[in-house]
Amino acid sequence: MHNLYEKTVSSDHGITYYWTNEIKSDISLVFLPGLSADHRLFESQLDQFKDEFKVLVWDCPCHGKSRPYDEFYYSNVCNELDSILEKESVDNALFIGQSLGGMISQYYIDQHPYKAAGFISVDSVPFGDYYSRSDMFWLSQLEWMCRLFPDKLLRISMAKICGSTGTAQKRMIEMLSSYTKKELCHLLYVGEAAFIPENRKVDIPCKSILLLGDKDRVGKVTRYNKEWTRRTGFPLIIIQGAAHNANDDQPEKVNAVIRDFLGSL
Repeated sequence: MHNLYEKTVSSDHGITYYWTNEIKSDISLVFLPGLSADHRLFESQLDQFKDEFKVLVWDCPCHGKSRPYDEFYYSNVCNELDSILEKESVDNALFIGQSLGGMISQYYIDQHPYKAAGFISVDSVPFGDYYSRSDMFWLSQLEWMCRLFPDKLLRISMAKICGSTGTAQKRMIEMLSSYTKKELCHLLYVGEAAFIPENRKVDIPCKSILLLGDKDRVGKVTRYNKEWTRRTGFPLIIIQGAAHNANDDQPEKVNAVIRDFLGSL
């Protein structure tokens, strides 16, 4: 990525790739992409903020270049994230997580609250007792359900449900292209199934906001966000003209929200 350095951390589970700049700032911006996406999801945000702030983005374990990686659990993934933040001397971060990345953010902040200056959820969902038994059951069925789709149709369908604009859909197709169909179906299962045994109540003490695309039709994301804001009081900001990858559908709107939020910290 332009003006960002590719780096890695290693553990017994695998090698995790990330990209960052050499700027020092009071608050660092840590971008965490969603399930099946990689660091390219946040290109528009990185281009906007990389000259002003310390920025960091990764290919989440099991994603992109961070493969192979065994034992995908939130606990393991957050240990990799902590190794990266320690290596980069990041101790005051604004975590900006899309979908799965927002869930990883919550898990990490609960474990390391002193490292969080703030949290921005982008079309993510909460940890806790928001989910029915039926919700959890269907999460565990994703792999075989995805295998029912022809390969091309699966990718096109995912791109269209994640992005409402041609730009976002094209980027999603590009990010998915690094996986075989078998790898993609298994990744969707692993990423969602990991949530089942590790779901619990978490504490997010830092200032937080929830972003939600007005066209987000992924599962019950919209319903969960409405309940999330009701229970916690975290402001819910609807991004018009955006689907699940709201930051890629409407980068200018999301960048403006990020900048305003930074000004409030």
